[in-house]
Amino acid sequence: MTSVPDTGKEGHGVSERPDCDSAGTGCAGGAAADDRESLMMELTRLVQRVVRESSWWEKRGIDCAILAAAFLSLPAAFLLLGSSQGLLVVLGVLVMATAHAVITIKGTHLASHGALSESQAWAEFWAVFFIEVCGSFTARVGVHTHIKMHHAHTNILGLGDSSTWKIPFLPRSVYLFLAPLGVPIITPLVALSQLRGHSLSLALRTVLMVSLGLYSQFWLLIQVSGFQSPARALLCMLLCRALYSLPYIHVNIFQHIGLPMFSPTQRPKRIHQMTHGVLNLPRNPLLDWTFGHSLISCHVEHHLFPFLSDNMCLKVKPVVSRYLREKKLPYQEDSYLSRLQLFFNKYQELMVFAPPITELVGVQ
Repeated sequence: MTSVPDTGKEGHGVSERPDCDSAGTGCAGGAAADDRESLMMELTRLVQRVVRESSWWEKRGIDCAILAAAFLSLPAAFLLLGSSQGLLVVLGVLVMATAHAVITIKGTHLASHGALSESQAWAEFWAVFFIEVCGSFTARVGVHTHIKMHHAHTNILGLGDSSTWKIPFLPRSVYLFLAPLGVPIITPLVALSQLRGHSLSLALRTVLMVSLGLYSQFWLLIQVSGFQSPARALLCMLLCRALYSLPYIHVNIFQHIGLPMFSPTQRPKRIHQMTHGVLNLPRNPLLDWTFGHSLISCHVEHHLFPFLSDNMCLKVKPVVSRYLREKKLPYQEDSYLSRLQLFFNKYQELMVFAPPITELVGVQ
């Protein structure tokens, strides 16, 4: 990848070469008679129509406004944390934690897909800002891992099978309910480890941007919130950054692991790969608006059309769900509690041992 973010839009967007396969390795121009591929092309045309009829506010404005609101709530959070009243301090923690989740989950996800701007230069800027300054990770590695691996090879074993979230030596209760709390500490450490083999300039930029983000919050807690102890300020940072870690990790594993997995040499066509290997959670007012629709209730739509914004994924959801059901394709949905119960009861099978490869007869 030569720039950040090299989002690889070709072959994944709703307006650019919709007849390319999921890996971007070939297009259906020479195989127009393939009915399975034409399903994706037909669905793409339906989604394109909705996108063309949508305003800028619907395409990007609503999501940008949500991110702006998160940033605008931070001054109030810092002031509340400086209060002498316990309830106001708790409110400050909740406001800061929610704003942090919106910025570092919704913001970094949209930025990694280049969904915040049509300009490549601005897309690169937002990727570095959200992923490195706000998210404490390296933008280039994050974009490559998410776009080039997870999206291109969804549920392909060894490539995009969400295996990075598996820690098989941990007991299920620790993995599901305690380990995620360490994500704020683990993330910058993993970012540093991922810099090996990259250029010195990239490494320096990542270290500076991550340090800037962490130190800015620490400095504001001292100067604005009035924390007298650096240790207390660091503890507050950890608490605010970890509050949404449990649902974040849960969502990451719930929506792919436990669904059909495929061999790298026998992958199905894109529309079958995504409809069999991706799951939507129900609408949830808190998580939908904090993490983004594309990570919660519109994950199927997001994997079929990765460069749509959260709001556009929500807008095309009726079109996509109706089309897939009409064509007798799966449109998988399950509740948060149901998935949590499944992973708790089948932790060894799903998270410790490698899931079996599913061969969809008649699809390859």
